[in-house]
Amino acid sequence: MTLAAGGPVSDDRMVVAENVHKSYGRVEVLRGIDLEVRRGEVMCVVGPSGSGKSTFLRCVNHLEKINAGRLWVNGQLMGYREKGGRLHELRESEVAAQRRDIGMVFQRFNLFPHMTALGNVMEAPVQVKGEPRAQARERAMRLLERVGLADKANSLPDQLSGGQQQRVAIARALAMQPSLMLFDEPTSALDPELVGEVLDVMKDLARDGMTMIVVTHEMGFAREVGDSLVFMDGGVVVERGTPAEVLSAPRRERTRSFLSKVL
Repeated sequence: MTLAAGGPVSDDRMVVAENVHKSYGRVEVLRGIDLEVRRGEVMCVVGPSGSGKSTFLRCVNHLEKINAGRLWVNGQLMGYREKGGRLHELRESEVAAQRRDIGMVFQRFNLFPHMTALGNVMEAPVQVKGEPRAQARERAMRLLERVGLADKANSLPDQLSGGQQQRVAIARALAMQPSLMLFDEPTSALDPELVGEVLDVMKDLARDGMTMIVVTHEMGFAREVGDSLVFMDGGVVVERGTPAEVLSAPRRERTRSFLSKVL
């Protein structure tokens, strides 16, 4: 695969996607995504199942390799380097180094079942960054306190509710001190009464200026917290604007049809 190289990324853009395509065999999931996320921006991405939202999120941190286009995060071309006017894939160790600056929270919590909440949060800084255990433990306790779970530090995942597990997962992502957080429908696997506690943590991150891309079905969260709202369908960006603009006065008929079913 050869991708065209692009120009420099300006300092105020955390994420730049240019003409991003992704296919699985003959199925084209992303069909030319162009998006920019500014530093400190909370971008919410909505759309029907199968629209490419989660795939795009996974392309941002190169968990999925794009087939065409280019993606920068924090000024770095994700997964590739330019040489002689062509882009060449990085080694997996180099991609892993790029990912250290990106936190991701999935639908499922993916906690290590044999580790306590504290151990889950400490693991990556110790194993990936080589931090001293005492330093990693101190930060992990601060993060558990931040997400309201300091009293659950020694609990195993199966002793926690779904909402508590997801908050541990957020603390775990934050332990690597990322400059960008990706959330892939973080409340979709939760019982309705547990959704609020996870959204409250995300609201707190937004207030602190964390750059976030949030794939979500929670329109109230998007309206309250989002700086921008993107509606995707069929692997393309159908509409983008402020949450108030898109939710209250959508310009596209496809957007209006979708919102009529979820609002």
